[in-house]
Amino acid sequence: MDNYLYLAASGAKQNMNALAVHANNLANAKTDGFKADMQHARSMQAYGEGLPTRVFAMTERPSSDYDPGPIKVTDRSMDVAIKDAGWMVVLDGQGQEALSRNGRLRFDEVGMLVNGEGMPVTGEAGPIFAPLPVERVEIAPDGTISVKPQGAPADVMEQVGQIRLTNPPLNTLHKSEDGLFRRLDGADYGPAVEVALQSGALEGSNVNPTTELVKMIESQRQFDMQVKMMKTAEENDKAHAQLMRV
Repeated sequence: MDNYLYLAASGAKQNMNALAVHANNLANAKTDGFKADMQHARSMQAYGEGLPTRVFAMTERPSSDYDPGPIKVTDRSMDVAIKDAGWMVVLDGQGQEALSRNGRLRFDEVGMLVNGEGMPVTGEAGPIFAPLPVERVEIAPDGTISVKPQGAPADVMEQVGQIRLTNPPLNTLHKSEDGLFRRLDGADYGPAVEVALQSGALEGSNVNPTTELVKMIESQRQFDMQVKMMKTAEENDKAHAQLMRV
C-alpha cells in the first residue's frame, strides 16, 4: 500500500509541475518575443524492496519551442522584429550577457537603449546610449541606430551604435528562469551578419492559447485522478486496520 500511495502522490506532484509549465505559457501568450516551454512525461521505474514492477511519471521541460511568433506591424520607429532566426544580446539583472527577441525598444531616462523588459540592449562596446532628447529614431536592418537630436537640422542624423545580433546553434541554448536564453557551453555570442531586423514591427509570442488551455485541462484531470487514487489508498488502509482489529 505504501508503494501505491507513493506512486499516486508523486504522480500528483508531476501533474502540478506540468500545470505550472502550461500556465506560464498561457500567461505569456501576449508577451513580445516569448518562446513557449515544451513539456513531456516519461516513465521511471520505482526501485525498492522486491522487483521494480511499478513505474511513475516524471515531468520534464526538455526545451523551448523556437518557432518564430507572428509579426505585428506597429509603425513605431523603435519597435523591431527579428526576421527568421537570430537574437539580440542584452544584459540581465547581474550584468551578464543573454539573448532575447523582445524588440519593444526605448531609451530610458539616461539615454540607454533598453527592451520592453528594461534589459539594456548591447552594441559592440556594451550598452548603447543616445543624447537626449531626440526627435526621431531610425533602426536599419543590420541594427544600426541613427537619431536626430532635438533642434538639429532635418537632414542631420547621428549614428549612436549598432544592436549586437547573433545566431548561435539552437541546440546550445537553454531558457533560464528569467525568460532569457543563454548558451549551455558558455561560449561567446559571435556576430551574425545574416540576422536582419524589421523596423516598425514586433514579434509576438509563439504560444497557442487554445493548445495550452487544453493541456492544462488534461493535466488537471490527471491530477484529480491521482488524488482519487490517494483517497482509495487511505480507504484501503482503514479497511486493513479494521481487519487487524478483528
